[in-house]
Amino acid sequence: MKEASSPNAPPLEALLLQRIPTFTSNKPHKPPPLTHETPISKTFAPADAPQGLPLTGRVISAACFLPYTLGYRHGGKWEVGNRRGSSALYDSLKRLGDGGWERVLVGWTGEVQELEGEANVEVGGGSGSGSMIEPGGLKRAKSYHVPPPVPVINDGTNRMTMKGVYGRGEEDEMIRISKRDKEVAETALAERGKEAGWGDIKPVWLGDDEKGLPIAGADRWRDYAERVIWPLFHYILPQHVSSKEEAAVKERAWWRDYRLFSDAFADAIIKVYREGDIIWIHDYHLLILPELLRQRLGKDVYIGLFVHAPWPTSEIFRVLPRRKPILAGMLASNMVAFQSETYKLHFIMCCKKLLNLTESSNREGRATGVNAFGAHCAVEALPIGIDAEKVLKSAEGPNVAAKMETIRKAYEGMHVIVGRDRLDSVRGVVHKLRAFEMLLERYPEFIGQVVLIQVTSPSSLSQSSTIEHQVAELVSHINGKYGSLHYSPVHHYPQYLEPDEYFALLRIANLGLITSVRDGMNTTSLEYVICQQETHGPVILSEFTGTAESLTDAVIVNPTNTRGVADAIATCLTLTPTERGKLQSKLYEYVITNTVQSWNSAFLRKLTMELAYNQNHPLTPALDRKRLYTMYNETEKDLKTGGIGERIFMFDYDGTLTPIVNDPDQATPSDKAVRCIKKLAQQEGNRVWIISGRDQAFLEKWLGHISELGLSAEHGCFIREPGSDRWINLAETMDMSWKALCIDIFNRYSERTPGSFVEAKNVAVTWHYRRSDQQLGKFRAKECMTELESVMKERGYAVEVMTGKANLEVRPRFVNKGEIARRLVAEAENTPAMVFCTGDDTTDEGIDMFHALQQSNLPEGRLFTVTVGPSSKPTEANYHLLEPENVIECVELLVGTVKPKELGIIV
Repeated sequence: MKEASSPNAPPLEALLLQRIPTFTSNKPHKPPPLTHETPISKTFAPADAPQGLPLTGRVISAACFLPYTLGYRHGGKWEVGNRRGSSALYDSLKRLGDGGWERVLVGWTGEVQELEGEANVEVGGGSGSGSMIEPGGLKRAKSYHVPPPVPVINDGTNRMTMKGVYGRGEEDEMIRISKRDKEVAETALAERGKEAGWGDIKPVWLGDDEKGLPIAGADRWRDYAERVIWPLFHYILPQHVSSKEEAAVKERAWWRDYRLFSDAFADAIIKVYREGDIIWIHDYHLLILPELLRQRLGKDVYIGLFVHAPWPTSEIFRVLPRRKPILAGMLASNMVAFQSETYKLHFIMCCKKLLNLTESSNREGRATGVNAFGAHCAVEALPIGIDAEKVLKSAEGPNVAAKMETIRKAYEGMHVIVGRDRLDSVRGVVHKLRAFEMLLERYPEFIGQVVLIQVTSPSSLSQSSTIEHQVAELVSHINGKYGSLHYSPVHHYPQYLEPDEYFALLRIANLGLITSVRDGMNTTSLEYVICQQETHGPVILSEFTGTAESLTDAVIVNPTNTRGVADAIATCLTLTPTERGKLQSKLYEYVITNTVQSWNSAFLRKLTMELAYNQNHPLTPALDRKRLYTMYNETEKDLKTGGIGERIFMFDYDGTLTPIVNDPDQATPSDKAVRCIKKLAQQEGNRVWIISGRDQAFLEKWLGHISELGLSAEHGCFIREPGSDRWINLAETMDMSWKALCIDIFNRYSERTPGSFVEAKNVAVTWHYRRSDQQLGKFRAKECMTELESVMKERGYAVEVMTGKANLEVRPRFVNKGEIARRLVAEAENTPAMVFCTGDDTTDEGIDMFHALQQSNLPEGRLFTVTVGPSSKPTEANYHLLEPENVIECVELLVGTVKPKELGIIV
C-alpha cells in the first residue's frame, strides 16, 4: 500500500492545537516496551490498607449481570454461555485476585432463555472451556402469557375496540424453574466461575414465587435503568410527555421494579457478607443499592460505587423525576467514582444544586467529595483501563495471522479505517458515515484509496431499528455516489465478530475512528492502540467520550463538526511514519500502564483511605421504611393484649414537618401534613407530640385544634398535654433578666447584617439571618456567639447559646427538647412499644432529643431516631430522611393513606 498524500489536509499540529482542555496532566512519555513486557505496577493488597482498618481481605462485587448467560430446557438441563460486552469490567473483577483479595461476584442471571432441541453441552460436569449457546438452539419465551386482545366492532358501530381476557395466565404456557433446577444452575455457575478465576459466583434470581421462577417477562427489571436512566445519562431527553395517567403509572411501576431489583441484590449480598468486607457496586442499574445495604447492615459497612456510564450536567440530570432518591442512594457509599473528571464535577454539582450539599476540596482547591448525612462521601475520577496483557495475548493468537492475511488481500492497496460500535443513537455511527462522505467529497484523491469497515452490534434500545435504517441508507448512498463495480467505500457488517477476526481487523487497520456523541469509557480505542504496534495507526476520538480525557495524545474531534472530522481523517491518513510512531508511542504507554489492574488498585487504595479517614464519622443510613412499617403493625397486636406500652412519636416542626423558608411566619403546615398527624394521633395506642422551638401562639394556631396531639413550645419551656387546652410554663421560676441584654446584643448585629431580625419569644430569643447574605450572616453569627457566651458567663446567667439553621438562639440551660423526650418515655406505664423521634436541627441533637433517647434504656430495635435533610453535620440519629416530604410519606404509610407498594416496599 502506497503512502497517502493530500496537499489540502490540515497539518497534524493544527489538529493537536484544537484539543479540548483536560484535567489530566501530560506526563513525560518513555518509548514503548517490547511486546509482552507490559509493566505491571504493584497491585494494592489487603496488607497495604491503612492500619487499624478491620478488613477481611474480601471484595464483594455487585454487577448487573453475571459474566455468563443461562439457557434452560424443561427438566433441569442448563447451558451456560459467555456473556458479550463489558469485557473491561469483567476482566477487572477477575484481576482482583492479583492483589490477594478474596472475591465474591454477585450478579443477575439475566433473562433465562428457553431452549429447544438437543443440548449442545450439559452443564454441571465442570467444563472450563465455556460453551456458547448456538443461535439455532435458542428461542425466547413469549413476553406475555395472556391471550392477546381481539379487535371487534363494538355494538354494530364503526368504532373498533379490543377485547380479551386480561390477568388470567395460561399455566400450560408458563415455563417455571423449580428450586431444584436453580440449585443445579448455581452449582454449575460456581464451578465455572472458580475455574475461570472469578472466585465465588452468587446469582441473583428475580421474580421467584411459591410456584417457581417464571422465565418470561424478566426484561421488566431493566426498564427503569434502560428506558429512563440510560437515555438521560446520554443526553437523550424525553420528547413526548404523555398527559395520560397510564404514563405515570408505568413510570411508577418501572421505579418500583428498579427498587426491587436492588433489593434482590441486597438480599444476595447480605447472605454472604462478613463484617469487614468491601462491597464494590457497579453502574447505573444499582445506583440505590448503597442506601439499601447501609439501612440493613448499619453505619460501618464499607461501600464503593463506580459509575461506568457518563454522568450528565445538573441541568440535564434535574429532568429525572426520581433525581433526589437516586442521589441520596448513591451518597450512602463511602466513595463514588466516575470515568472522568468532567463526570465527577457534574455529579458534585448535582449534589450541590439539587440537595443543597457542600463540597469538600483539598489544599489545591480540587474537589474531593461531598459532605452528606453526617459524614463525607469521597468522589473520584478513576478511568478504567483494559487487561493489556490479555489483549496482547489475544491479538497474537495462533489464528490471528491467517485472518490478517485474508483481510489484507480483501483490501489490498487500501487505507483501512475501522469502527466498531453498538447500533444506537449515542455511538455516532451516522455522524461517522457523514464525515466519511465529506472526506470523499472534499478530498477526491482518496476515492479508490480508502475504505471504512464499520462493524455494528445490535442495541436493546427502542430506537435501534430507526438508526439501523439510517445507517443502511447512508451506506447505500455513499457506495452509490463514490463506488464502482470494483470499489465500495463503505463495508458495513452488522454482526458480532469472533475474537480472532476482531483483533486481526484492529491490527491491519490504518486508522481507528470513534465518533460517539456521548460515552463513558470506549474500550475499543484502547484495544486498537494495543494492536497497533506494527502499523502505528492513529486514533480519532470524540471529545464526548470519557476516554478523551485519558487518551490525550489521540486526535480529539467534535463528531457534530462533520467537516472537522473529515479534515482530521485526511490528516491522519497522510501522516509520515515518524509522526505516526511518535503518537503511537505515547498512546501505547498510557494504555499498558493504566490497566484494569492499576484501576483496581487505585479504586481500593482511595476507598480504604476514605474509610480510615471517616472511621469516627460513619454515614447515617436512610430510614428503613419497611422495618418501620413492620414494627408498627407488629406492635398493633401487642397493644391489644396490654402487654406493652404505647407507641410514642415526637416531631420537630421547622425543617421536619414543613420546609425551611426565609420568612418563619410563612412556614405553615400543608393540609396533607395536618391530616396525617391528626390521623396518627387519633389511632389507639399512639402518643404523638410536636416538640418545637416555635412559641405557643404559632403552634396553637396551626395545630392546636388537634386535641389528641401533645405540644411543646420554645424547646420544651412550655407544654400542652393531649386532651388539654392549658399551657404549662416549665421555666416559670427561672431568672429571665438576661433577655433584655440578649435582645440589645442581637439588635446591634441586626443593624450590621442587612436582612436579619430578632424574634423575642416568652423564654427564648432568636436572631435570624435567613434573608441575609449567607456568608456575611455566618461571619456575624460567629462573632455574635462569641460575644454572647462571654457576656452571659460573666454575668452568671444559666443560659446556652444554640446555633440553628441560619439563626442563633439563647434559652435557659436546663429546659430543652431532651428533657421533654426523657419525660415522655419515663411517664409511660410500660416500656414503649416503639419510639419514633425526628428533627432537623442542632436542638434535636447533642443534649437534646436524639442524645436523650440514645441514653435511655429503650430496646435498640424499637427506637427510631431520624435526622431530616442531607446536612453534613455529625448526628446521633440512627437514620436520616432527605426532606420533610419524606417524613409525611412515612406517616402516611403508618396510617394507611399510602400503601407500601406505592413506596416500593414489599411486605
